[in-house]
Amino acid sequence: MVFIDNIISIFSEHGIAFLKASWMTIAITAISLLFAMVIGVIFAGFKISSSKILNRIADIYIGIIRGTPLIVQIMFLYYGLANIVNLDSFTAGALALGVHTGAYIAEIFRGAVQSIDRGQMEAARSLGMPYSLAMRRIIFPQAFKRAIPSLANQFIIGLKDSSLVAYIAVTDLYNTALSVQGENYMPFETYFVVGIYYLIIVLIFTWFANRIENRMDVSKPKEVRLA
Repeated sequence: MVFIDNIISIFSEHGIAFLKASWMTIAITAISLLFAMVIGVIFAGFKISSSKILNRIADIYIGIIRGTPLIVQIMFLYYGLANIVNLDSFTAGALALGVHTGAYIAEIFRGAVQSIDRGQMEAARSLGMPYSLAMRRIIFPQAFKRAIPSLANQFIIGLKDSSLVAYIAVTDLYNTALSVQGENYMPFETYFVVGIYYLIIVLIFTWFANRIENRMDVSKPKEVRLA
């Protein structure tokens, strides 16, 4: 079949380029997710804080991120930051993806923290433990455990969303596919091939995420005993 022959041809001629682009996709996704985790924890803290000012700041940030397309956010941050500091496209793309994903991670953490029985915090405070220490040692470890399935799902979404950085010249998988199909005039076969690469990466990550969930026994959260 012509389709199969074209697929084999693309793999043989551009397989190395797609492998290099895969590492670029993984790298920008990993860095952006680390950045997003930091943002998520900070703004989750704002959301559950007793301060109305911090609550409002978090609401504005999350509302803006949810209310605008990711591609607009990437372009806005990329060209906006270019007027302030000299950033390469990889760094700007990772920051933009991190800012975007951080809003969703903030909501995941907020929900996880609020799902913990209030008696846990009350018991910790009754033992003389400061609020910040109780959050760090008692509440957050349990909340993080409960958040793992949702975080894994959000990480996969972040991986697929990273394809949009191709539009600011990051040589990721999608950017490479755009270049390849421009050379061979076989868009259907080229995007089929790049889809296979994305699928393999997602399946590998899903396997690791499932291993972590099973190891931590996420489905059966246990409360921390204070005494």
